[in-house]
Amino acid sequence: MKSLSLLVPLLAAAYASAHGFVASIAIDGKNYDGDSPRDPPSDVQSVIRQISTISPVKGANNPDVNCGPSAVASSLVANANPGSTIDFLWTDGDAKWPHNTGPMLTYMASCGSSTCDKFDSTQAQWFKIDQVGKNNDDRWAQADLMDGKPATITLPATLAPGNYMIRHEIIALHLGVSMGGAEFYPSCAQLTVGGSQTGGPQPNELVKLPGAYKDSDPGIFDPNVFSPGSSYTFPGPPVAAFVGTGSSGSGSGSNSSTTAGSSTASGSPTVSGSTPSSTSSAYGQQSSGTCKLRRSASPYPAVDASVIVASVRPRHISRVMGRLISGKTH
Repeated sequence: MKSLSLLVPLLAAAYASAHGFVASIAIDGKNYDGDSPRDPPSDVQSVIRQISTISPVKGANNPDVNCGPSAVASSLVANANPGSTIDFLWTDGDAKWPHNTGPMLTYMASCGSSTCDKFDSTQAQWFKIDQVGKNNDDRWAQADLMDGKPATITLPATLAPGNYMIRHEIIALHLGVSMGGAEFYPSCAQLTVGGSQTGGPQPNELVKLPGAYKDSDPGIFDPNVFSPGSSYTFPGPPVAAFVGTGSSGSGSGSNSSTTAGSSTASGSPTVSGSTPSSTSSAYGQQSSGTCKLRRSASPYPAVDASVIVASVRPRHISRVMGRLISGKTH
C-alpha cells in the first residue's frame, strides 16, 4: 500500500501536465496539418496560426485569448465555400485531447481585401458562428475529442465571399469552479471563402478578443459545472443571426440542442441565468495556472487509485514507473 500511495500522486501529476492544440484541420475532406509549437516559427508552412506552447491561456483579458499563446501568422491560406464542413483535430501533442468539461465555440472575422496571412488578428472584429455545450445525455460535446474525434462545424450557408480568419476555441472548465480557473484554448486558421452569397454579421454582433469575456461571466466561472443537469450559459455574443438554424454544426457531430445551452435561430443561448456579457476592449496581463486531474460527474469525489491508473495513458505509467525504479522524481 505504501508504494501505491506514492504512485497515485505521480500518476495524477503526469495526467495533469497534458494540455493541447489543433494539430490539423480538414475542409470538405482536404487535410491541412498545423505546425507544432515546438517548430521554429520563422516560416510557418500551414493555414493554422502557430502557437508557442500547448499550455492554456489563463485570464479572460489575456491578449493570448485572441489566437493562442504568441500566435504568429502562417504563410498559407485554405479555400472554402459557404456550407463547407471543417474538422478541427485537437491533440495534446502526443495523443488525444485530455479534457472533457466545458464548451466549444467558433468565431470568424473578415481580413478585408488582403489575404489572411497578412492580417493582424488583434484588429479582428469577430462574430460567432457556432457554440456547443452539453448533449442531451448531460455529457459535454468536448468529451468526444478524448476519443480522437474532431470538432466539426459547418460554415454558414449564406456567408459572403472573402478572406476570413476562423477561430475555434475550447474553454476547459475542470477548474472553472474557482474564479480565474477556466482554461482557454483558442486556435486560428486562414481562409478564403468563395461563392456568391451575401450573408454577414450585424455591427452589434461583432466583438474583440480579448474583450468579449470576463472572468466572472457565467460559463467561465461556473461553481455548478459538475452538478448533474445544471444549466449552462455560453460566454460572449450570441451566434450571428444570419447563420440561421441548422447552418452551423455541433462539435464532434454531437447534438447541440440541449437545456444545458444551445444555439437557436436567433443565435441566443437557450439557458437559464444571466445573459452573455456586453463587449469591451480591456487588455490584461498574462497569468499562469496549473491544470489538475479532471473531476467526475459528481462534485469533489474521493480519489480512487484504480480509476486514476486506468485513466492514465500507458506511456505515462511507463514513465512514472521508470522514475520509481530509477529513484528519480523529476
